[in-house]
Amino acid sequence: MTETVRTRVAIVGAGPAGLLLSHLLGVAGIDSIVIDSREREQIEQTIRAGILEQGTVEVLDELGEFSRARTVGHRHDGIELRFAGEGHRIDFASLVGRGVWLYPQHEALKDLIAARLAAGQDLRFGVTAQRVEGAASDRPRVFATNGDGRALEIDADFVVGADGSHSVVRAAVTGSQTGGYFREYPFAWFGILCEAPPSATELIYSNSPNGFALISQRSATVQRMYFQCDPEVDPASYTEEQLWHELQSRVPGTTLNEGPIFQRDVLRFRSFVAHSLRTGRAALVGDAAHTVPPTGAKGMNLAVADVLVLERALRALLLENDERLIDEYHDTALHRIWKAQHFSWWMTNMLHVAPDATDFDRLRQLGELQTVVESESGRRYLAEAYTGWPLEGRA
Repeated sequence: MTETVRTRVAIVGAGPAGLLLSHLLGVAGIDSIVIDSREREQIEQTIRAGILEQGTVEVLDELGEFSRARTVGHRHDGIELRFAGEGHRIDFASLVGRGVWLYPQHEALKDLIAARLAAGQDLRFGVTAQRVEGAASDRPRVFATNGDGRALEIDADFVVGADGSHSVVRAAVTGSQTGGYFREYPFAWFGILCEAPPSATELIYSNSPNGFALISQRSATVQRMYFQCDPEVDPASYTEEQLWHELQSRVPGTTLNEGPIFQRDVLRFRSFVAHSLRTGRAALVGDAAHTVPPTGAKGMNLAVADVLVLERALRALLLENDERLIDEYHDTALHRIWKAQHFSWWMTNMLHVAPDATDFDRLRQLGELQTVVESESGRRYLAEAYTGWPLEGRA
């Protein structure tokens, strides 16, 4: 037996993009239903890193009492670029007057879920979207299945795909789940979480002959670190001693605080932008629309930027019957998306050692790093892009 429900906006995906969109729509008086194939516990307990631009934190501030980004997160006013055995600080505060916050994505998700449930949001976990029909009409529908196997049909005025890189909604928007511009990189990040105090007060992005490393923090007692590796490597293939050797060899000049490693994973590097972000009454946001390498710290921040553009367009469409902004959504969102793609690609290629790199490639790369740190304009560009460009409709 099929359950049929009616709403103004059907949102597939309870990640940062879907939940934030439902919040902003709710503030505007537009009802929505959010579904996600995962259970709440899985969403809140899947540990993910997070570097939030200042603009993203300012948007999350609007959750009021539910936002913990400023109280639990940690503000950073710079990063260190390390190469040729020396560190060079990029001072965000003095260059652009902005900063970033270290606040893991799963913690932001806890805030968003709590805020939406407190507001009475129709938020359904364990519900898997199967397909979207009628995107070209004014009454698109989402067909899904509940955890117990019962069919669910959501009748809406608009459908939003916020369902990640394996988006079901993408097929309705682009004609294919894989329709887009794609690049895969020949390396990945081997990530660890360990019990130890921070090894540095700010993030270290290190280029070394042995490959890239990122030294980050999580709390006063937990560190997050990554090093460049082969995408096919087995996370279990390293001993703890080998992992510490790999990390330490890539940050010469810094002594790492070691401790028990309690999580390890391999993060592949991909860049993707969907061929289309909107068709008729269906649109994509966040990882359903694009993915970026993590080097530029743009993932969740780019999703928030998408949502701000789309929410403004949906308010005009659904409250004023004005289609101009929704017609412009694709081009407006892509302006920032491709800037973020370039910055992420640039940081990735400047800091990592390609498997087929020649001596020329290596020396040219060091010359590029020197150019950036020795030029105020170079440092300012990095600071401006890393901390985030102005958000749509925000000061």
